[in-house]
Amino acid sequence: MKQILTNMFDYHSLSRTEAAEVLTRIAAGEYNNEQMASFITVYLMRPITLDELMGFREALLNLAIKVDLSAYEAIDIVGTGGDGKNSFNISTLSCFVVAGAGFKVAKHGNYGATSVSGASNVLEYFGARFSSESSVLQRAIEQCGFAFLHAPLFNPAMKNIAPVRKALGVRTFFNVLGPLINPAQPQYQLLGVYSLTMLRLYKYINERIGTKYTLVHSLDGYDELSLTAEAKIINNTREYLLSPEHFVTATVSQAELSGGNSVGEAALLFKQVLENKAGKAQTTVVLMNAALAIQTLKPELSLETCRSMAEESLFSGRAAKSFKRFLEIYC
Repeated sequence: MKQILTNMFDYHSLSRTEAAEVLTRIAAGEYNNEQMASFITVYLMRPITLDELMGFREALLNLAIKVDLSAYEAIDIVGTGGDGKNSFNISTLSCFVVAGAGFKVAKHGNYGATSVSGASNVLEYFGARFSSESSVLQRAIEQCGFAFLHAPLFNPAMKNIAPVRKALGVRTFFNVLGPLINPAQPQYQLLGVYSLTMLRLYKYINERIGTKYTLVHSLDGYDELSLTAEAKIINNTREYLLSPEHFVTATVSQAELSGGNSVGEAALLFKQVLENKAGKAQTTVVLMNAALAIQTLKPELSLETCRSMAEESLFSGRAAKSFKRFLEIYC
């Protein structure tokens, strides 16, 4: 590690092979906390390269617990996190709306890093007990359209680095890796990212991987379609700007997207959205993210048609029914 750090401090980057080897050795516990912290800190001072990211991804996927959900043509709906906005669980709610619309979702999620309530926090609050058993995941995706892959269960290689990340308390390149290491490797992905630089990087990665994807970045910093500002959208065929004025009469305020000060507050809002008791802003944001996910799965459909499908799922109660069945399976 000493030689690696010396080279990196001299502004050299790692090759894909070197990056994979370093992360494999981190996972094996070959470095102490100080060395790992120094390694992580390098990427707080300079951008991660595409080869480095691909190498890290390769190592973690090789070490992950495998699960095969390829028969379901599922989508992962996820954000990088790290945007510092503490928004409510928009991506997770969108998953149940998409599932209620008749599609399959295999979400890779974790506890919140820079927000009060990540996907794992809110689902656990409702009583979910996470599992890495293939039979549980398959039953969930078949019966409620939603399988949840709690990251720590599937990525034991991250155990050694977790205390270092927590002690640093800042966004690291592991935030970037999270959406790329879903053990199910679903064919489709709606991914929200926190910066335009990351948006471009994920575009190149998805082109290499061959995913059918939609990437979204709201220009005021949200890692999802927030409707608080224009959003940059990139998919397999085009790039464009999406204006909130197309979907709401007034731009949504950041305060309306807050997840509150506790998991309990976030869970209450989660429940209100599914029960059609939330405010118009929260409901519309969830619907539009779900619509983007549906369009990723069905690119031949217009966004307006996809929004109608999302509305039907939510307002008919099918999204709530999907969530209820999920809890029955996972509790």
